[in-house]
Amino acid sequence: MSNTRRPLNALKIGTVALVALALLPHVPGLGSDFGRSLLSQMGIAVVFALSYNVLFGQTGLLSFGHAVFFGLGGYVAIHVMRAINHGLPLPMPLVPLAGAAGGLLCGLLLGAAMTRRAGTIFALISLGVGELVYAAMFMLPGYFGGEEGITASRTKGFALFGLDLGSQLAVYYLIAAWVLIAAGLMQAFARTPVGRMCFAVRDNAERAEFVGYDTHGVRCIAFAVGALFAGLAGGLHAINYEIVSADAVSAQRSGTVLLMAYIGGAGHFAGPILGAVTLTWLQTSLSGYTSAWLLYLGLFFVLTIRFAPGGLAGLILMHGPIFHTRSFRRVLASYGIALVPTLVMACGAVLLIEMSYRLSTQPELGSRMRLLGIAVDAASVWPWLAAVLMLAGGFLGFRGTWPRVASAWERASEEAGAHRAVEAS
Repeated sequence: MSNTRRPLNALKIGTVALVALALLPHVPGLGSDFGRSLLSQMGIAVVFALSYNVLFGQTGLLSFGHAVFFGLGGYVAIHVMRAINHGLPLPMPLVPLAGAAGGLLCGLLLGAAMTRRAGTIFALISLGVGELVYAAMFMLPGYFGGEEGITASRTKGFALFGLDLGSQLAVYYLIAAWVLIAAGLMQAFARTPVGRMCFAVRDNAERAEFVGYDTHGVRCIAFAVGALFAGLAGGLHAINYEIVSADAVSAQRSGTVLLMAYIGGAGHFAGPILGAVTLTWLQTSLSGYTSAWLLYLGLFFVLTIRFAPGGLAGLILMHGPIFHTRSFRRVLASYGIALVPTLVMACGAVLLIEMSYRLSTQPELGSRMRLLGIAVDAASVWPWLAAVLMLAGGFLGFRGTWPRVASAWERASEEAGAHRAVEAS
């Protein structure tokens, strides 16, 4: 791709993203305060996941404590919000910058020591640092607020151009603006010489060091950049919820952003965006329907790693070469055929999980329950037998569709290869 086309494509993508973000809170189903709150959560998760991708997807640093910078940036932001509430003449929309500054400072202080080693050693160090910071939350209640956390108001203080953040719509638009800015800056960083060296260090650190590059310095810069944008996400979290507690630096939050990167596809810039949106939606939607939602998230993660190692982004992009072929319709048709036994298998698995979960963890609610509008008695043998038959039959039917899917893919790939050969000649 020529250098002149890159800015044009980036401008097109930015324009489409801007229009989409502007229209999303007015889409039916998302126009309520709940829908706009969900979009705000997704925006925060997108910035957080992209910041993690700077470490893992771009530099190859597997961190189990990335939430440290998210939480510390959030604490800096919430204290700045409290200062604004008491008269500091600073516009509230600029508070996320305070979170970014806090994340950057912590990233520079910790990154210089943590990034001296990579691989498993770095992962274990990040886990230890995360637990250390989490323990400090309760040892220093004067700054971190202990178990109750720190609260502030986003509506009390200096209003920029007379605008305030009293409505969820205004908060969403603020978060959306920062999402665009953060995503653009992280994409630009990936194209800088240092950003390109991050890929080299990720792929082969020894070769990069052999040709004269300071791999520790590259990792340290990437670590600081990731911490900066994680702190920015923490600042957005502080504005959205008006509270920051120890949960913001917990291992669970670090694990969640790791899941977002893996599920979306850390090897692609759009991967963490897809992962953040998908996981946030699943967390919100599943928790309202079932108490076993964490189990479903775990299964979704395992299935993604097993059948789509490149994540959702990799799964989508692999269809790019065959998209314009005539055989692409055959591929879609084979997917449709495979979908039927897949749904049967999924229904059987859900039935088994829900009945097991009800009897083992919620016996006080009784054995009678409703699943998909159907009354089920988990104490009876017939629902269990039906679930096993659906699971086994769906799996066998799914296995039976594999040759059809493989044949359609092979034909589409051959057609795409022939088309490329014609264009090359």
